[in-house]
Amino acid sequence: MLEELALERLEPVPQPRHMSVDEVAWQKWHHYVTNVVDIEKHKVIWNHDGRGKEVLDGFYKAPGEEGCKKIEAVASDGARGYLSSTQENARQALIVLDHSHIKKYLNDAVDTVRKQELQKAREQNDKELSGMLHCNKRFILMQNKVTNKKRDLLERLSQLNQEVYQAMLLKEQFLCIYSTGDRKTAWANLKTWIIAALQSKSPAFVELGKKFFRKRHYILNYFICKITTAISEGINNKIKRLKRMAYGYRDVKCFLLKIHQHCGLLSPRLST
Repeated sequence: MLEELALERLEPVPQPRHMSVDEVAWQKWHHYVTNVVDIEKHKVIWNHDGRGKEVLDGFYKAPGEEGCKKIEAVASDGARGYLSSTQENARQALIVLDHSHIKKYLNDAVDTVRKQELQKAREQNDKELSGMLHCNKRFILMQNKVTNKKRDLLERLSQLNQEVYQAMLLKEQFLCIYSTGDRKTAWANLKTWIIAALQSKSPAFVELGKKFFRKRHYILNYFICKITTAISEGINNKIKRLKRMAYGYRDVKCFLLKIHQHCGLLSPRLST
C-alpha cells in the first residue's frame, strides 16, 4: 500500500524552492539515512539510505538540470559532501550554513578550552576554579542567553581565568552577528571576529576562525535568505521517536517509507 502511494506521490521527485538536508541514524555503527525537506511545506520529499555527496547527487539527478534550477536556497549543516553536491548540481542555489550548527561549533570550542583549563586548575589544586569549570557548570557556559547565573560566572572567570573568559566573549561576540540586519554589516562584523579569533592564541578558536573564513559565504548567505535546518532537526526528533516506538528497523526500505508516512507526503492526513 505504501509502496503504491509512494509511486503516486513521490515520483517524479517534488522540487522545492527552499530545502534543507540532514541525516539521521537508523541503526548503530554509523548507519544513516539522508532526508531532504521542503522548508515551505515542512515535509520530507526525498530520502535515501546512506549519507554524503553520492547520496545527495541522487536527489539532484532525479529531476535533471531544469528541475534543479527551481531550487533557490539550500540549508545545510556544512558537511562537505552535501556542500559539494549542491555546488555541482544546483549552481544557482544559495547555500546557507545553519546557525544552530554554528552555535554548536562555538560551544565545542568553548568546551575544549574549559576542559584544558579545568585540567590545569586540578593540577594546581585550585579548588574554586575547578568548581567553576566542572562539568556540572557546563550548561551555564553553553547557554546562548545571558542569565544572572551566567553573568555572575563570567564576572568571576574574568578575575580567575582569562582563557575561558576570552573564549566566552568570543562566543557571545559571534552570536551578536545574527542581530545584524544586512549582509554588508554582517561581513564587517564577521571579519572583525575572525581576526580576533586568530589573534586569541587559543588553538580551538584559531581553528574555528579559519573554518569560518573558509565558509564565510555560506554564513553570510543567511542574511540574504533567512532559512535554517530547524525543520529538519524537528523532523529528525520525530524520526527518532518513530524508531523507538518500533524498537528499531531491520529493513531500511521500510524505514524510509515510514518516514514519508509520518513526516512526508505519504501522511494519511493529506488528501489524495
